[in-house]
Amino acid sequence: MKTGIAAPAGAPHSRILGVGAYRPRRVVDNAEICRHIDSSDEWIRSRTGIVTRHWAGPDETLGVMAEHAAGKAVAMAGIAPDDITCVIAATFTHLMQTPAVATEIAHRIGATRAAGFDVSAGCAGFVHAVVLASDAVRARGGHVLVVGVERMSDILDLTDRSTAFIFGDGAGAVVVGPSQTPGIGPVVWGADGSQADAIRQSAPWDALRDDPGHPFPALRQDGQRVFRWAVYEMAKVAGQALDAAGIEADDLDAFIPHQANERIIDSMTRSMGLPARVTVAKDIVTSGNTSGASIPLAMETVLSSGAAVSGDTALLLGYGSGLSYAAVVATLP
Repeated sequence: MKTGIAAPAGAPHSRILGVGAYRPRRVVDNAEICRHIDSSDEWIRSRTGIVTRHWAGPDETLGVMAEHAAGKAVAMAGIAPDDITCVIAATFTHLMQTPAVATEIAHRIGATRAAGFDVSAGCAGFVHAVVLASDAVRARGGHVLVVGVERMSDILDLTDRSTAFIFGDGAGAVVVGPSQTPGIGPVVWGADGSQADAIRQSAPWDALRDDPGHPFPALRQDGQRVFRWAVYEMAKVAGQALDAAGIEADDLDAFIPHQANERIIDSMTRSMGLPARVTVAKDIVTSGNTSGASIPLAMETVLSSGAAVSGDTALLLGYGSGLSYAAVVATLP
């Protein structure tokens, strides 16, 4: 006789067990960008902090970049690919509507039993995916691979002075697995759909079907509008995430926000009242804005450089198109 649905038998808690990164071979400096737009190296640095970014070559597909980053994360986590039960890819530059690139990533790394799906939340996608991974581990156990991977160069109009100099390509991955103690806190997330047009695709894909001469859709952004929203609203979200985790700014060891703009990062840091000893990730200087890949790339940088160490408490904050956002406190691997 049926007695009801069985309760999930997952892990008591979850944490990030490993991180890995892949940056494309080609390094693009501001001088190269300025061949296409009326700007200068000095202006780009002063407005964004960006000095260089990486752009992927034809052979550095989303699947290839993700495979490299995932392999490093899996190795650091000390598990085998077949231990992965799910792959979540945070990306909005997968130019095929279906299948999800996560299924390709699972195949490439040998995760033969893994589920796979993509999350499209722009620059906030990685944190959304980490939270979903955490919930999956606590629901059924196992290990979840989260990959933020983007080829932003595929959707750029190199003559658009509002976007051409900002974005880069790359992949960052983490493994989320079981833990006896909390390693990933409660999420604070949301979206302001009234400002959905602030970061958008210039035209839907069917514009190409209906008009073969239509320009290829490109990313468009109202930079000043996004800047104001991020500066004034995201510091509040950061504070809410700290409150949800039951900690204060003084308890943080690292702040790893989406790498959108160095001025935004500095403004949030001041608004949050972070102590000077807290490591603030600024991977944007050499990687540009890599959207869904920016937070795991920045996490790998602060760990590999020694600016942060395993066991440190970090605030992860993603925000972008939607306008969407997600923030969570996590223990670094």
